[in-house]
Amino acid sequence: MRFTDKIVLVVGGNSGIGLASARAFAAEGGHVRLTGRDQATIDAAVAEIPGARGYSADVADPDAMEAVIADIAAQDGRIDTLFVNAGVGGFAPFRDLTPGDWDHVHGVNLRGCVFAIQKALRLMGGGGSIVATGSIGGHAFVPGNTAYAAAKGGLYAALKVIAGELVGEGIRVNLVSPGPIETPLLHRNPGMSDDEVDAMRDAMIAAVPMKRMGRAEEVARAVLFLASDEASFITAANLFVDGGTLELG
Repeated sequence: MRFTDKIVLVVGGNSGIGLASARAFAAEGGHVRLTGRDQATIDAAVAEIPGARGYSADVADPDAMEAVIADIAAQDGRIDTLFVNAGVGGFAPFRDLTPGDWDHVHGVNLRGCVFAIQKALRLMGGGGSIVATGSIGGHAFVPGNTAYAAAKGGLYAALKVIAGELVGEGIRVNLVSPGPIETPLLHRNPGMSDDEVDAMRDAMIAAVPMKRMGRAEEVARAVLFLASDEASFITAANLFVDGGTLELG
């Protein structure tokens, strides 16, 4: 088992890719600590994952994340593996994009994720592995995706610098970038009707060479690989889990 007795923090671990990864980390021996914003789904995740602890914390709130790290420091003393998965969507045509839309997406997907990594570092003094969730949306044209694309593209750029600064400390930093994945995030797009979401989903499937949506569990396998010692010679990588969309679409 690849994560036996490792302390694993999953930021955004209460649904979708984060929850699938939290389950997988625990199945391979990890002691999972997870965060989220919805208490009901946090409680449900903790109830099903043996030995897990959950924290209600918005990654965009530095004080909330500081409290999470402080509690892990007090109870566990370290973090061996960090998976930063928190994210929000938000599609809007560029002409309709507002500063508020931009700040909301970037507060979670870029600023929040970067500073969550920074806060966790003080518990990773003995080395470890960091994985964050990017997106093919940071590398490809998706209509209405200006704020999200900039945030995910910015996260990729930031992680390359972070990886370079931490490599000498024995800490690996990698990104996993999913394509169209069937997760609750797909249906959380303010201002879009159910019919519009269904039409967007159909368009996504049409763009995937494999002609289907991906599953959260498929992304989780990539996350665990990058986080594990199997990827011990890999850092600053960006692994696409997209059914061939970016390269073949």
